[in-house]
Amino acid sequence: MISRKHKLIFLKIVSLFSVVRGYNIPVIILAQYLSAIFILSPEKRALNILLDFNLFIIVLASSITIASGYIINSFYDSKKDIINRPNKTLLDRFVSQKTKLSVYFSLNFIAVLLSFFVSWRAVLFFSVYIFLIWFYSHKIKKLALIGNLMAAFMAILPFFAILLYFKNLYAVIFAHAAFLFLLLLVREMIKDLENIKGDLANGYNTIPIIYGEPISKKIITSLTLLTIFPIYILIEIYDVGYLDLYLYSCLVILIFFLLYLWKAGTKAHYLILHNVLKFLIVSGVFSIILINPAVLYNGEKILFLF
Repeated sequence: MISRKHKLIFLKIVSLFSVVRGYNIPVIILAQYLSAIFILSPEKRALNILLDFNLFIIVLASSITIASGYIINSFYDSKKDIINRPNKTLLDRFVSQKTKLSVYFSLNFIAVLLSFFVSWRAVLFFSVYIFLIWFYSHKIKKLALIGNLMAAFMAILPFFAILLYFKNLYAVIFAHAAFLFLLLLVREMIKDLENIKGDLANGYNTIPIIYGEPISKKIITSLTLLTIFPIYILIEIYDVGYLDLYLYSCLVILIFFLLYLWKAGTKAHYLILHNVLKFLIVSGVFSIILINPAVLYNGEKILFLF
């Protein structure tokens, strides 16, 4: 039989995994590598990119920084999450606040240390990124709209680390970034509707709390409709291969998303909408391969993007 001590250790490991959202990290790593292969360095062979040591360090440092960001976010949101996510909070509490902070500082130190192997610019980038995550969690998150904008911006910031590394500024990259940014921003605003009770109890000045749910839904609708522009640019102006299939599917799904949004009125409804957006974002990562699937089996030079 498993002893009580071993059970406690196991629960702490699972709890820490939950706090850092370990299930998200592999997706982030995959997204960065696929972006590097299919978008940011189209002139290089895929194998050369996969074996690039500096890129590996950047991706690793990004993942560690994001994991530490989840920890500090959980630290500051502990009271709010008791209301919004009671089951997850019970699991997360197997790791003390002191331990969370210790792991947080350790991960940040490792991320900055790793960046020294790349360049002083990488050190500066990750130092600023770590500060922005802390500043967002400590101050900005409670502010209406500004908190949403900053959260969406920080979610795409790791991809700019790779962009700076390859130093490729193709215009199409910004169309992809705009589409992803809008999806992330909409998701952040849906989370505000989903978490309105906990936010209200803990003094968060979100848009649903200040202006009400109808105004929040109008803003979400406007932002969702804005995704039409980057989708149009990607489909009609640039050659994105079979990625067209994903983009057309997004348009259809987002139409039903908006129809359901205006019928939604409970936490369960908003959770469904949140999961729809999460599905679009994660499936978008895997859909990057559709730009040029031939790369997977013949190693030819890559033509273009997502």
